[in-house]
Order: sequence, then structure tokens, then C-alpha cells
Amino acid sequence: MLLKRLHSGRIYYGWIMLLTVSITEVISWGILYYAYSVFILPMSRDLAVDQLVVATGYAVALLTNGLAAPLVGWWLDRAGSRWLMTAGSSLGCGLLVVWSQITTPGQLYLVMAGIGVASAAVLYEPAFAIVATWFRRERGRALQILTFFGAWASFVFIPLSGWLVDWLGWRSALIVLALILSLTIPPHALILRRRPADLGLEPDGVSQDPHLNHPPEPSLQWRAVVARSRFWLISLAFAISSFATVAMTVHLIPYLISRGEQLAFASAMAGLHGLMSLLGRLLIGPLGERWPRWLVTGGLFGLQMIGLAILTLSTHPIAVLVYVALFGAGAGTQTIMRAALIAEQYGVANYGVISGLQNALLTVARTVAPVGAGVLVGWIGYDGMAWCLIGLLGLGVLALVGSGNVT
Repeated sequence: MLLKRLHSGRIYYGWIMLLTVSITEVISWGILYYAYSVFILPMSRDLAVDQLVVATGYAVALLTNGLAAPLVGWWLDRAGSRWLMTAGSSLGCGLLVVWSQITTPGQLYLVMAGIGVASAAVLYEPAFAIVATWFRRERGRALQILTFFGAWASFVFIPLSGWLVDWLGWRSALIVLALILSLTIPPHALILRRRPADLGLEPDGVSQDPHLNHPPEPSLQWRAVVARSRFWLISLAFAISSFATVAMTVHLIPYLISRGEQLAFASAMAGLHGLMSLLGRLLIGPLGERWPRWLVTGGLFGLQMIGLAILTLSTHPIAVLVYVALFGAGAGTQTIMRAALIAEQYGVANYGVISGLQNALLTVARTVAPVGAGVLVGWIGYDGMAWCLIGLLGLGVLALVGSGNVT
């Protein structure tokens, strides 16, 4: 009865779904992705192993997430997000409980492999598929809202997880987090729907106005997409940016400490990345509605490059703050641009598979980034690593420019 009222009411049901997944994304990202860093030290002590052994579990989760992405995309195109996200939340809850009982690194790796699969089923890819399917003219705004909520995940769940570990110990903390994650299961099961037509609705809640200049969106099969150079150029660009972003996320604190900064200052600067990504999505994200998205995305790469250059050229604390503002805004806003570019260029009929294939490539870059950047640091130091990242991002800009001139 409630759903019928909502369907027939003045509020477009897509906005209700968007609010639902925006809230569940905060919980899912916070627990399945960001909280892991809090557990590395207590787990390494309890299991009597090196921290690197425990940290490897995170890489295992990233890897299985990427491997699962194409299959997740295939499911999204054929059945939608509802039962996939419901199953992912349920799997994540169960694995958190199993995680709390592990006694060996091998068991941890198996659990984290499952966590990676659960993450693929509940994080941004299925949520982006909902936005791509339910919105067209309002797609940019919907993506802004979704990712604005998602950016709060680290702010909320890293401190919360740390407090739970201090209060209860890491094993009991995982049980509590499992209970919190279980709160996402009913909304996914009860509120999510596959597409507007199932409820007798149009995207955005209204029929397209023929007097407005909205050309029909393409509808390409994934095989046709991967045969085009544009897909690979865009994927290369975003993979480069993902590599640079993860590399700096992992190495910023030791970089700053090596320059003589205190741990408290370095940690505070690292924590500001999330805030800057929020501001970037609010202030820069709308530009994608006015100018070509590949061009705006190239500008975001430029912000990252300028921020890195300022960081390497000046040791003043203000330079660190400027770096965080530019790099964080550039990296955070790209999340919106990537999702919108796929929908605009290839349509929504096969959005899940296409996005999943691209996400698999990005996951490889994210997985390699911590080790690859560490090797660069060992060879040429932190400043040398930063200049290498600037060069890579420059290649990413060239790839984006190329994508704007090919099919």
C-alpha cells in the first residue's frame, strides 16, 4: 500500500531509491572498505604476524572485487540491483562474523576474498546502475547526491571502528559492525526496483519533452564497446588516476613524516582528502552538465597534477594543505564523471557489464598502486615518486583528449 502511494504521489520514486542507496552506501563503504585499516594492527598482534601479512588481506579483497565486477555488471543488466545488493549485504554480514573468528592469515585471506565479492555487489557499481537507469536529465545531480553521501563513510566509520576496537576488542567490534551492516538488508530488499517502466514511470519521473534538445542515448552491446578505442582510452585514463590516488592515499603520511612533519599533522592532512572530495563534487561536479565531461575530467587530472607539483616544490605546511585541496577535489569528483560518461556514451541497456569491465581494469591499478609506488620510493624517493605520478597523470590527460576525438 505504501509503495502504491509513493508510485502515484508527486515524489518521483527514483529519488526515494536514490536516498535509500545513498544512506546504505555510507554504511557499506564505511564497513566493507574503510574500516579495514583500523584492524591491521590489533589483528597482527593477536595473530602474531607482521602487519604486511595482515595488510595483504586488503589487497585480496580489492582483487576479488575487480574479478567479480564483470559478473556483477552482467547481473545488473539482466535483473537490476535489488536482489544483488540484498545478497551482497547479507553475505557481508555473515563474513564479518566469520572474520571475527579467524585464527590464521590463510583464513583471513579467504574471508577477505568473500568480502571483495560482497563489496562488488553493494558498493558504487550497482548504485551507479540505479542512477543510470532511473535518471537522465537529472543524472548529474543524482550522482552528486549519491557520492556526496558516500564520501562521509570514512569520516563516520574509521573513528567508529577505532572506538569499538578500543572498547570491545577487534573481534567483538566486527560483530557490532556486522549488526550495523545488517540494517542495509531490508531497504535493499523492500525499496529497490529494477527500472522505471516496471512502475509505469519514465526516467526522471516525466516523459521527455520533445522541445528540449536531448538526443536519444545510444544503446551499445559490450562487445561493440570494447572494440572501440574510446573505451580503452577512457579506461586507461581512469586507471592512471586510480593508481595515483591510491598511491598517495597509502604513502602521503610517510611522505610528510620523511619531510619532518609530525604524525598528528600528517594524519590530519590525510583525513582532509575526504572533505576535499566532498567540496569538489559540490563545486566542480555541476560543470559536467555544461561542458563535455571528458574535458572536465581532464581538468580534474590537471588539479591532481598541480597539487602534486606544489607538494614537491614546497615544504611549507600551507603547500600540503593546497595539495590536499586540489588533489582531493580532483580525485573525488572523477567518481561522478566516470559513471556519467559510461551512461552518456554507451547507454543504460548494458551499463552494468560495461562499467564492470572498466572497474575491473581500475581495480588492477588500485591493487598494484601501493606496491608499485613503494618500489618507486625505494628507487628515487618520495619526490621522485610524486613526479612520476605527475607524468602518468599527464598521459591520462592525453588519453582523455584522444577519447574526445575518436569513437
